[in-house]
Amino acid sequence: MLNWDDPLAPIKPVAKPARTEAHPEANPVKAAQPASKPEQAPQEQARTPLSGLEAELHGQPMHTPDFGNQPVKAEDKRVVNGMTDVNQLAPFKYPWAWEYFLNANRNHWTPLDINMNQDVHDYHHKLTLEERHVYENVLAYLTTSDILAMRNIGLAVMEKMSAPELQIYQARQVYEESLHTWTYQHCIESLGLDQGEIYNRYRVVPEINGKIQLANRRLSSVLRPDIDLNDREELHNFLMAYIFFAGVFEGCWFYNGFSPIFALQRRGLMKGTAEQFQYIMRDEVLHASFGIRVAKQIMQEEDIRPDPQALKTMWEECEAAEDDYAGYILRDPILGYSKEDHLGQFRFIANRRAKSLGLEEPYPGAEATLPWLDEQANLRKEKNFFETRVTEYQTGGALKWD
Repeated sequence: MLNWDDPLAPIKPVAKPARTEAHPEANPVKAAQPASKPEQAPQEQARTPLSGLEAELHGQPMHTPDFGNQPVKAEDKRVVNGMTDVNQLAPFKYPWAWEYFLNANRNHWTPLDINMNQDVHDYHHKLTLEERHVYENVLAYLTTSDILAMRNIGLAVMEKMSAPELQIYQARQVYEESLHTWTYQHCIESLGLDQGEIYNRYRVVPEINGKIQLANRRLSSVLRPDIDLNDREELHNFLMAYIFFAGVFEGCWFYNGFSPIFALQRRGLMKGTAEQFQYIMRDEVLHASFGIRVAKQIMQEEDIRPDPQALKTMWEECEAAEDDYAGYILRDPILGYSKEDHLGQFRFIANRRAKSLGLEEPYPGAEATLPWLDEQANLRKEKNFFETRVTEYQTGGALKWD
């Protein structure tokens, strides 16, 4: 069970596996040497070298490091720029990463396990026009954001990790982002909303598009597979992108992004949607916590710190984008929730994430404007889905609203 009073508290590490006589103490792992290249035709030699699966798909040889027969030593592993065999899981250097993977699997669920019948009635008969506006645009933002998150982890971050215990949790994270996208689609379909219109809002609503474009700009530079993280400038850029992704995109924007729906839930409305968001919230807290821990590990191992001015610019841009977004979805406040509440909570959560990263708080003195958010996000009991699974529920066009 997550501790919502301190959701980023360290997780108790698992015990290191004991050495056996079959694996005596070995010399340090040799530096990786690229495998020799087979002869290429003259026109092939002019190609730009590719890496990994991309190389294989283009018919070019994969350059696999030769690790010889030396066993992997935990102390030789690194988050990035590691020289040990990434295909060998144990011994762990980061046992906490394995614990994240185990905790994530304990929170397994699907949106089909949640009954949406009351939400259908609430949306069509109880929500005001202002509340429908909030609900629809929260979904419109989230549908695009989780796909962006999935692509960032799968294409930009995961391949640069050089310890498999980190990659394994991130593989689970990619799945969870896909699951979250399914959840939003399930809500949209269940309520009979115009799917094309909802999904397209991020392209035509400037306040939603602004957040997505900011995220794209900050993350796109690390989507390249040829980044050399031994280059200090490239490493700093990667660190800043990771801090943005874990600390802001997932740690603040997602965490705070569900709160308008939780505000409806507190009044007994849209409880099915809110329950699904509670499960997503548990995933996202683990995502943010893991990312922050990885970023701190990179700072320690690579002896690098983010530039203070770059951090200041990042927080200013992200707050401005969140201010515009909150002003749009809450242009008419709903009962118990306003733009000021939303933005104030963003500042409070931003301080929490910065403190967890060991960085200066961007908004000194900011107080929680939604003191119920952590508690609201916590499920009070663990469900047995085999006992509560919905068996007579219909989705989409089969439902009748009259």
